[in-house]
Amino acid sequence: MYEKANDLFGAFVAGQVGRRELLKRAAALGLTTAAASQLLNAASTRAMAADYNWQAHKGTALKLLLNKHPYADAMIADIEAFKTLTGMNVTWDIFPEDVYFDKVTAALSSGSTEYDAFMTGAYMTWTYGPAGWVVDLNEYLKGKSAPGYDWEGVLPGLRASTAWSGVPGDKLGGAGSKQWCLPWGFEANNVTYNQKIFEKVGVHVPKNLPDMLEVAAKITKDAGGPYGVGVRGSRSWATIHPGFLSGYSNYGAVDFTQSGGKLKAAMNSPQAKEFTKLWVKMIQDSGPKNWATYTWYQVGTDLGAGASGMIFDADILGYFMDGGDNKEAGHLAYDAFAANPAATEPTANVWIWSLAMSNFSKHKDATWDFLQWATGTDHCMFGARKMDFVNPIRTKVWEDAEFKTKIGKYPGYLEQYTKTAPKAQIYFTPQPMFFDLTTEWAAALQRMVAKEIPVDEGLDKLAASLDKQLKENGLG
Repeated sequence: MYEKANDLFGAFVAGQVGRRELLKRAAALGLTTAAASQLLNAASTRAMAADYNWQAHKGTALKLLLNKHPYADAMIADIEAFKTLTGMNVTWDIFPEDVYFDKVTAALSSGSTEYDAFMTGAYMTWTYGPAGWVVDLNEYLKGKSAPGYDWEGVLPGLRASTAWSGVPGDKLGGAGSKQWCLPWGFEANNVTYNQKIFEKVGVHVPKNLPDMLEVAAKITKDAGGPYGVGVRGSRSWATIHPGFLSGYSNYGAVDFTQSGGKLKAAMNSPQAKEFTKLWVKMIQDSGPKNWATYTWYQVGTDLGAGASGMIFDADILGYFMDGGDNKEAGHLAYDAFAANPAATEPTANVWIWSLAMSNFSKHKDATWDFLQWATGTDHCMFGARKMDFVNPIRTKVWEDAEFKTKIGKYPGYLEQYTKTAPKAQIYFTPQPMFFDLTTEWAAALQRMVAKEIPVDEGLDKLAASLDKQLKENGLG
């Protein structure tokens, strides 16, 4: 029976047997779910080892620096598969996000050889890459990849958004770009809403931003406690990048323009002013009372507790609030959101959790094998099917029947992904002052919401201040 089971799962991995036939024949062999899972992992490992020397660095010890996150949890749960495949050992340090990026900066800026690879956001590599702290992975992608790695199978917007030339204002993924990191998982910004609250108040899912203002206002007025819409508001770059920039881009607005190699702030363009006025009014009328303190955590917690009717934020934030012991688990649904009434599709700005290789690693080729495995199809499939690895970076995983069944339990989630994926990318202009200038943008937004300054005047002053800083730093 053992040989028959091995042959069966080998045939499945080779594409000679479909999933339905696999399940039927596995049941006939009397295999338990645990045994079937073990055999499938073993068959996948054998298949991977057949076309690439995964044992080339057997005995090497790698160390990772990780942020505490479901993507890291999925990797840790599957790490024995990598160890078996490669003969390498892997250890890691893991920290909560409130201190994680400080740990990364400290390690890289000191030239520490302790860590070989680490989790990062794509925005962070706009600092790490030009500073020489991370490896340009193009060399590995173009000449040292396993035949089955399938780089082209990663969503194109994510591949482009994690590559940059290092020249301020140059297009992400454009000519001369360096691949500073590999996408690992991402967040698209769309609407998650509470079906129970919407039914109680008698409102529909908002079609665009003006409509969202009306729906949110009615929830605030008639829901008996919950406010209309949750969005981030703290004095941080993280307030600008989710729903705000997704809607801002949908209105045709950009953060900076480039001319003659110089950047100029564009937050006071007509499109930017039109969008920002609506955004500010929405928060004033239907946002949380202490909006200026709101981060990812407060936006999500309110949704999960039924304190808000909807959020315009990361789709995976809604996913995480739709489970566990959250009060509103089972009541949430998802929808792709194009803020501009004239737009035909969403322009979701994305956060991309990525993996990068430290330029100070003493085991670069071995680290490349880890990066390939961790972002490869087999591990992504494991994380998507068995763990909370949303959103997967690979089209093949989104098309997987088992994953589609799993994600199909979340009303509208697959549909919002399908509508959003074609234009899901980073919409910021890459430049080395990203964090400082975007944080000032958030501070200006706080002043407008607090009615300390009118929107038009606030945006004109913001643009003037950013232009001055760009010029002082040789960028404007």
